[in-house]
Amino acid sequence: MHIHIIGICGTFMGGIARLATELGHQVTGSDHQVYPPMSDQLSALGIDLMEGYNADNLDKAVDLVIIGNVLSRGNPEVEAVLNQKLSYCSGAQWLHDNVLGQRWVLAVSGTHGKTTTASMLTWILQANGYQPGFLIGGVPGNFDVSAALGKSNFFVIEADEYDTAFFDKRSKFVHYSPNTLVINNLEFDHADIFDTLADIQKQFAHLLRIVPGNGQVIIPDQADAIEQVVQKGCWSEVVRAGKDWQYRASSADASSFVMCRDNNEVVVKLPLVGTHNMQNAVMAMIAAFHVGVLPQQAAEALATFKAPKRRLELLLEHRGIRVFDDFAHHPTAIKTTVEALKSSHAGRLVVLLEPRSNTMKRGVHKDALATALADADSIKIFAPESIEWDIASAVPRAHVYSTTEAMLKQTVEDLEPGDTIVIMSNGGFEGMQKRLVSALQEN
Repeated sequence: MHIHIIGICGTFMGGIARLATELGHQVTGSDHQVYPPMSDQLSALGIDLMEGYNADNLDKAVDLVIIGNVLSRGNPEVEAVLNQKLSYCSGAQWLHDNVLGQRWVLAVSGTHGKTTTASMLTWILQANGYQPGFLIGGVPGNFDVSAALGKSNFFVIEADEYDTAFFDKRSKFVHYSPNTLVINNLEFDHADIFDTLADIQKQFAHLLRIVPGNGQVIIPDQADAIEQVVQKGCWSEVVRAGKDWQYRASSADASSFVMCRDNNEVVVKLPLVGTHNMQNAVMAMIAAFHVGVLPQQAAEALATFKAPKRRLELLLEHRGIRVFDDFAHHPTAIKTTVEALKSSHAGRLVVLLEPRSNTMKRGVHKDALATALADADSIKIFAPESIEWDIASAVPRAHVYSTTEAMLKQTVEDLEPGDTIVIMSNGGFEGMQKRLVSALQEN
């Protein structure tokens, strides 16, 4: 088939494009911003990329149009699809119908840690000979690509609760039909599409309804928001991390921990720090056990795990100064990242934060932000005009900047040997990562 993908350069849609190409389809695509690294990955696959949305991008020979969830009515290509009555579907629907339908799907969901946990699970299976397919919302460190069909019946997918498409407002994950479902955690997020936590819980309740009776749902113990969802109806085995499987950190930074089931203990050594990464690893190990990987085998794989891009990724170590890049944008994730770095590095901790998600821009979590950043020694926050709340009042210790130029200049001037800098954003941050690294290398 000739498949055209509108909004092809997002991580998820780029993964769809790769899978479709692996299946032998001719793929073209368009996006409003076509730039590396995704553009390079897609071009290497022979995919014809078009910058900008235009009705002329839709060749008459197109058999199917896959429409990304960021597109809406009024987009010229969307309007052309509807006017010409072309066949179309969402990326999640195409994935179900063409890839996931008859496979053993291991889905990783939750507010935080999806990309890291899914990457860990994929690597555990790969290292133990399972050769799984996968689609992850980031670039996993142990692989060169974010998606692959694999060579077995197993498929790992990062399952997020964001809506599917302008014509399908259900969460994407209801299309994935998981046999093994991980729910890492559950908090309020995505204020642009959900009004309350209850709205999100409703989508997770829909998800539990399609896990088969011989499937498994893996959740943390004593997680009230998740337990409330389970009580709405669950027809699968529920396994609780912290109860059915126990674990405890054996180092201050949680890079070493002990996993225990039925009095059998396994020591796990991670090349990552932080209790959140320990918890991610625990969930991945339990999910892998559901398909036959023993805890000791999983531990051996995790010892060689490489973090996905932008998940506490070390960008530079120069003259005693370390620079990390992290995707954290929700107060809970910000707090765990700050605590992880503080526990594993001496010296001052400097945080550069871009409140970029729709939820953060609206100030939904503003009252929790000061606490989340409490362990940081220096806090610098970028506040463009799109921010709808007073950052200085919510985070009194923060230095607030209206431009990234001013933030960068002050950061470089203030740095001392031994400092650790973490750049936090779920977006581009106007290239702050590369700009800071370049500025430090020049000094």
